[in-house]
Amino acid sequence: MSRLARFARVVALGALGLIAIPALAQPAPADAEWNAYLDALEGGAQQATLWRYGWGGIYAASLADNAYQASEADGADDRFDARVGGIKSALALAGVITEAQPHPAAYRRLQTLAEHRDAAHLAEARALMRATAAEERRRRAWRARLSSLVINTLGGLAIGVGDDRPRDGAVSFATGMLVGEIQLRTQPGQAGVALNRFQPARLTLGGVNLEYQYAWTLAPDRVGVQIRY
Repeated sequence: MSRLARFARVVALGALGLIAIPALAQPAPADAEWNAYLDALEGGAQQATLWRYGWGGIYAASLADNAYQASEADGADDRFDARVGGIKSALALAGVITEAQPHPAAYRRLQTLAEHRDAAHLAEARALMRATAAEERRRRAWRARLSSLVINTLGGLAIGVGDDRPRDGAVSFATGMLVGEIQLRTQPGQAGVALNRFQPARLTLGGVNLEYQYAWTLAPDRVGVQIRY
C-alpha cells in the first residue's frame, strides 16, 4: 500500500471517529421524546373512543335484536338462543361501558405535563407512559379472557346441555369467543409502541460503562439513530 493510500485511510478512519463520538455524546432532543409520547397517546385516545362507541353500538344492536327474537322468532330453539344471546350481549355491553380505556385520561395528563417540558415533568411523563403501557398489556393478557370464557361456556352449556343441542351450543361458544378475541385485539396499543422506540444498551470504553437508550429514526430521505442517557 502506497504512502498516499495509507494517509487517506488514516484520515478516513479519523473522520469516522469524529462523526461517531459526538453521536454518543449528544443526548436526544427532549422535544422529540415529548412529541412521540403526545402523538402516541393522542392516537390511543382517538382509537379508544372509536373502540368504545363501536363495540358499544355492536353489543347494543345485538341486545336489541336478541330481545326482539326472544319473543318474536318462529321456532322455540331460536327464541331460546335469543334469550341466551341477549344475556351475553348485555354483559358484554356493560363491560365496554364500565371499563374505560386509559388513553383519554392519560393524554389529558400528558398535555398538562408537556406545558413545562423540564426534566422532572419528563420523568413523570415516562412513568405515565409506562403505566399506560402496563394497562394495555393487562387488557390483552390471558386473565382478560377469563370473563369471556366463563360467559361463553355458560351460554354454550345452556344451549348444548340445557336445551339438548350440543352442536348449537358449541357454535355459540366458538362464536362468542371469536368475537371476544377480536374485541381484545382491537384495543389501543400505542403507549407500548412509543416506549419500545427506545431500547436500553451499554457502551464500554476502557473501564468506563455508559448506560444509554437508542431508537432508530427512519425517513424517506435519511436513516438515523437517537440516543438518550
